[in-house]
Amino acid sequence: MTTMPGKVAVIGAGDIGCGWAALCASAGWPVTVFDATAQGLERAAAEVPRRTRALVALERATQGIVERGLLEFTQARSLLQAVQDAEWVIEAISEDAIAKQKLFGSIEQVAGPDTLLTSSSSGIPPAEIFARCRRQDRCLVAHPLNPTELIPLVEVVPAARTSAAAVVRTQEYLRALGRMPILLKKPIPGYVVGRITAAVWRQCIDLVLAAGPHLTYHLAAGDGGVTLFLQQLLGSFESWWGQLATWQRLEPEQQRALIQSIERAYKSNIEQLREARDRRLGAILRVLEQARTA
Repeated sequence: MTTMPGKVAVIGAGDIGCGWAALCASAGWPVTVFDATAQGLERAAAEVPRRTRALVALERATQGIVERGLLEFTQARSLLQAVQDAEWVIEAISEDAIAKQKLFGSIEQVAGPDTLLTSSSSGIPPAEIFARCRRQDRCLVAHPLNPTELIPLVEVVPAARTSAAAVVRTQEYLRALGRMPILLKKPIPGYVVGRITAAVWRQCIDLVLAAGPHLTYHLAAGDGGVTLFLQQLLGSFESWWGQLATWQRLEPEQQRALIQSIERAYKSNIEQLREARDRRLGAILRVLEQARTA
């Protein structure tokens, strides 16, 4: 049985990094966040406690454990201060392979010999991320979904040189945090979630750019079931499949159109929408847990 980490270091104070820190703090684990910018550290100082305490309201954590974890939540002023004595280092910087390589090269110089190193990358092959590391046996990807502290699924993606012990240790850490680790046997670009998301997102963007209707089916085939559904609608679906977007590059004018359409529709309500999303995710998770234990 793997002993839970006495200290977790999260490198990067964006949405994913703050989510990881909130998740660890909500379990009562000591966690330290480091960011290369003062603004990032300032953001983490406010955002991590807010997101951690929000888990209590969403019935995803207990107040006593949350407050205990937040007492041991700190912001480091250097990479050395963050990584020193950490048993698990979580990288959560921007999705840039070169930047990640450089960071892990620096982390390896100051991390202890038994420290577990994971990347939060959403699709870069782990062999590329850890290319500068000498000890690749302790390195692998643990890709969370966003918001990290709420959605339990995490993709675990080992590299060719990752040890079985590091994989097991990562899975046990994640399960102790209430996560559902999904182990990928092959580190394909984009992993599984990223590839599915990319396909769906491209179609959603294409609908917006084409200004077409974005409707949900309200009627099914009734008593006829899937047999009647195929008889009546398969031809239509085959026609639509042939017209799906196939572009591979989002041109600057398309990027502007996408940004402007989102800002026009949601800019003034983004905080309320985020809070509503989190409440609904919490409710969905409670229902799923009740169904599993019924």
